[in-house]
Amino acid sequence: MAELEDDLQAWLTPLITRLQPNERSKLARQVAQHLRRSQQKRILAQRNPDGSGYEPRKQRTLRGKAGRIKRQARMFTKLRTARFLKARGNASAATIGFTGRISRIARVHQYGLRDRPGRGAPQVQYARRELIGLTEAERELIRDQVLGHLGHGPT
Repeated sequence: MAELEDDLQAWLTPLITRLQPNERSKLARQVAQHLRRSQQKRILAQRNPDGSGYEPRKQRTLRGKAGRIKRQARMFTKLRTARFLKARGNASAATIGFTGRISRIARVHQYGLRDRPGRGAPQVQYARRELIGLTEAERELIRDQVLGHLGHGPT
């Protein structure tokens, strides 16, 4: 994954160096916003960047009413909102990431780390669920955005 991102950066660098800093930051903001929308849709679909589904959360056996069927709730519904998933762009980079305390939760799921689900609870090993990552479609989106910006000039 990292080598593909390095290839993308190596391809983009000579193209965007022709732009003025204010044009680069405008392009970076546009790319970051489009990528955030794409990431939000992928998180809503509960998919990793490689197309595989998120590992379902572990079911706890809680006493409930007999015969009640509990719906499987989607994970990360609030995490994918613009309040927590920020898109930023400046002359040197376009970034997408989580902010505040939520970034810790996202990091635990992104890398499959150990954490305590609540205060005083035992540590739990979380499954790896990649919240942020580039799909092939998103790489094409970046390429199209950059080429469109360079071809049409400032929009």
